Amino acid sequence: MTDDDIDRLVSKLDLEQKARLVTGASVWRTAAEPDIGLRAMVFSDGPAGVRGEGWDERDPSLTLPCPTALAATWDERLVGLLGGLLAGEARRKGVHVLLAPTLNLHRSPLAGRHFECYSEDPVLAGRIGAALIGGIQAGGVAATAKHYVANDSETERLTLDARIDERTLRELYLAPFETAVAAGVWVVMSAYNAVNSITMSENPLLANPLKDEWGFDGVVVSDWGAVRSTAAAGRAAQDLAMPGPEGPWGPALAAAVRDGQVPEAAIDDKVRRLLLLAARVGALGLPADDPWPPDLPIGPASGAPDLPIGPACRAPDLPIGPACRAPGLPIGPASGAPEGERAARLLLRRAVAASAVLLRNEGGLLPLDPARPRRVAVFGPNAVTPRIQGGGSAGVYPRRTVSLLDGIREALPATVEVVHCPGVSHDVRPTPLSTGNARDPRTGEPGLLVRLLDAAGREIHAEYRLTGHVPEPARTVPARAAVVEIRALLRPDVTGPWELGVAGWGRVTLEAGGRVLIDEDVERDTDDPATVHLSPPYRTARLPLEAGRDVELVSRRRLDPGSGVASALAADPPRPEETAGLRAAAGLARSADLAVVVVGTGQDAESEGADRTDLNLPGHQDELVRTVAAANPATVVIVNAGGPVALPWREEVPAVLLSWFPGQEAGHGLADVLFGRAEPGGRLPVTFAGRSLVSTVPVDGALTYAEGLDIGYRAWLRRAEPPAYWFGHGLGYTTWAYEELSVPAEAGPGLPVTVRVRVRNMGERPGREVVQVYLARPETSLARPPRWLAGHARAEARPGESVEVDVRLPARAFQHWDAGRAAWHTEPGGFTVLAGRSSADLPLSAALFG
Repeated sequence: MTDDDIDRLVSKLDLEQKARLVTGASVWRTAAEPDIGLRAMVFSDGPAGVRGEGWDERDPSLTLPCPTALAATWDERLVGLLGGLLAGEARRKGVHVLLAPTLNLHRSPLAGRHFECYSEDPVLAGRIGAALIGGIQAGGVAATAKHYVANDSETERLTLDARIDERTLRELYLAPFETAVAAGVWVVMSAYNAVNSITMSENPLLANPLKDEWGFDGVVVSDWGAVRSTAAAGRAAQDLAMPGPEGPWGPALAAAVRDGQVPEAAIDDKVRRLLLLAARVGALGLPADDPWPPDLPIGPASGAPDLPIGPACRAPDLPIGPACRAPGLPIGPASGAPEGERAARLLLRRAVAASAVLLRNEGGLLPLDPARPRRVAVFGPNAVTPRIQGGGSAGVYPRRTVSLLDGIREALPATVEVVHCPGVSHDVRPTPLSTGNARDPRTGEPGLLVRLLDAAGREIHAEYRLTGHVPEPARTVPARAAVVEIRALLRPDVTGPWELGVAGWGRVTLEAGGRVLIDEDVERDTDDPATVHLSPPYRTARLPLEAGRDVELVSRRRLDPGSGVASALAADPPRPEETAGLRAAAGLARSADLAVVVVGTGQDAESEGADRTDLNLPGHQDELVRTVAAANPATVVIVNAGGPVALPWREEVPAVLLSWFPGQEAGHGLADVLFGRAEPGGRLPVTFAGRSLVSTVPVDGALTYAEGLDIGYRAWLRRAEPPAYWFGHGLGYTTWAYEELSVPAEAGPGLPVTVRVRVRNMGERPGREVVQVYLARPETSLARPPRWLAGHARAEARPGESVEVDVRLPARAFQHWDAGRAAWHTEPGGFTVLAGRSSADLPLSAALFG
């Protein structure tokens, strides 16, 4: 569709129609305009999966490793394929616009939404984000670069004013978004926060650099509820206010145009962009028989990045074996499962291994020989119930979850005994009921009964559900609904004092066997939508229960205006004393040939809406690691966290493997790594240290980025003490020698440079290395980081083989933002090029002169 075509369509609309189009029609849909062939567009949260319009566990989603894990692959080809998988899921669910990727930086490891972002480095974040965008949009679904800009922490995120100097803003926080625009992203989301005292939905940064300098021709959608004004946001380069139809736009925006507060030309530009987006995603014009492109196949046959699954790809760390037959299998259930589903699972399994970071492997404990152990002991609650994703709007209900315990059992011969001991517990938030321990009292089927009642207690609507966490009791909640009720028959599996809980805002009650345990008014104390609509607070009570004897639980919450509709019914068995759990763990560890301990963050940490206060593992997990390691020297620790955590025992165990939040195929992918079917392919996209060097807490509403350019590894390079593990660090199952770095004799200012690095595989296995190239400026008149990432490339080699890789360093890598000139500038003189395995392990260097 040409610009002239779009202009003709805009000319057919009156002011009221145009104002209606740039305001959401519902929570997740834009308005349709049949007279010009415009259909509604559906938005959905991402990025670890495609939820769709509703929060419904009966419509689950393929679940990817979290974005930090994707960045840990340093592999744009693989991430592009995962983007194609998301596109297939979006089409299956009728979604036109996926709200991903999140391109905010890891300014602080305390940031609660750290897992949803890619990296502390703007180059890596931009390249991985661009790869995901390419994969999504190749499938005819719009990607969304969010949250523009400086939405890098959660404390007071709706209102904080990020104070950032111009150079820091350009070189760090805007840089990944610039890369996304260069990659052709179709949607950018404006953030809740202000930057330099102007809220982002009204901020001049939407016009320049986003639209004017970078040439972004897509739609700027607001974060949900982030448009707070009519005229100021209407005059700004904000294009679409979500959700709707209530809010400051709609009829009020049309009135502001008539009053002369907003030029109609500004509204026309917003509508043009919206129509262009609709044309791109197939929502404008006569609908075809099949408006969606076919599912993207995996591998070269697709025209997508050439990363087939299985042995045919020749990469040493693709283990998935003969069951995966060649490239060309389509991605996603829409492709005609079961083949599409199977291919998707194999791709997700591959991604788990490719993102896993081997932090430590003293004595070469890993990979493990599956034929050697007779008894394997697995510890930690996360081994059975892994945390596969972070909390908040990014969450989806997974199609399945493979635990590490199941993955290990499937990977080992039947003659090997695999036993589990939780040792400790660490979640303080109650556990919602599920099909595993609850039945619908009406039918007796595993699950729960959810009802909407009117003010007189009469049933309006009833649904059978699979979980006691119910963000939406129905797709549409009638206006006369006054109460959400959840009923279930709980059959306790142990005798003792159970903790029962109900969650919701307003009046909440909980009954057990007809006995009232809780009756309380819960006042809403936040405006954060992630908390209001997804995570209302729990109220709990203890009740002695007898194993095998059913008890009917009934929770109710009153539907007060503005308090959402989310509700939850939870039950947890008696928790053993920590000392008893640790004693049991020690005894089991001594009896095993191999011990695997899984530790990680709980549901109350690493979630949208709140930052962490420290980096410690919750509960007594550190004690569990030390107890098991003291009892069994062959101990492997797997860290199941979305971002950095303190690892005070790291020097006390031989092997530490970081799994991140690994998505639904967690257990299979990690077992592949443990037993050598796949190499741990990940390298850290963020520095691991026991503390944060910057604060996430605003002072009087302002968060000053006083550290400037020095975040992450750049900041740690200035300190005397090193972090636990440097940005870029990660071990494989072979060793590499860095033999030679070749740079051009001369390089002109403003031009890219390609350097060549020769590496040799010194081990006995095929392997994959991530060759990282950094720049430094030995003599400079500017404040610069000690060094900064400029480029990277993958090297693959057989044992003893030497290979050369070319690493392209873009012109921007040599430039700095000159605020006085309002332009990018290259300082005359020389740069030092460094190549190696991490930001601190750089054995090769060469001088490059401009």
